[in-house]
Amino acid sequence: MPAEPAKIPDADLLHAIARNDEAALSACYDRYRLILFGLILRILHDREEAEDCLQEVFLQVWRRSRDFDESRGRAFTWLVTIARSRALDRLRASGSRLRLATEAAQVPRDEVGDAAEEAVQSEQGAVVRRALAELPEEQRRTLLLAYFEGLTQTEIAARLGDPLGTVKTRTRSGMMKLRELLQGKLRE
Repeated sequence: MPAEPAKIPDADLLHAIARNDEAALSACYDRYRLILFGLILRILHDREEAEDCLQEVFLQVWRRSRDFDESRGRAFTWLVTIARSRALDRLRASGSRLRLATEAAQVPRDEVGDAAEEAVQSEQGAVVRRALAELPEEQRRTLLLAYFEGLTQTEIAARLGDPLGTVKTRTRSGMMKLRELLQGKLRE
């Protein structure tokens, strides 16, 4: 990679990874490990599981970077989607959410707080959080339940006591508004 890794656009990093450029994978990992780890940890509530899952995410990025299509979305969105999917797969495979919630309650608060603080300190984490804060409360709550707690739209509807159609509309509207708010604020 000829340019300094921090200055290479995300899409170019993924294209370099597709060409088996290990330095590009390393740069991508350095750039996104904190925010992706924070997302995974919020879903799994288990630091060790989240660490393993993060490794799986970057293994998938290495193997599937050729699948990234700029015309379908941003590189950051592609990475977040992979991380969320891998975390939800782990959550489903490991048994019931009740068991995981019980284990998470036993984890000392400071362990979870350290990882969450690292993600919050991430430059892009701050940008996303500011954008989330600008969403209407109903949309923000729906997106947080979906992406950070790993709930399906049906589960969100049940938890909030709202019709499924309302939850679907809030999710779609929230994602569209979030995309609008983040346009040009995150690194390519």
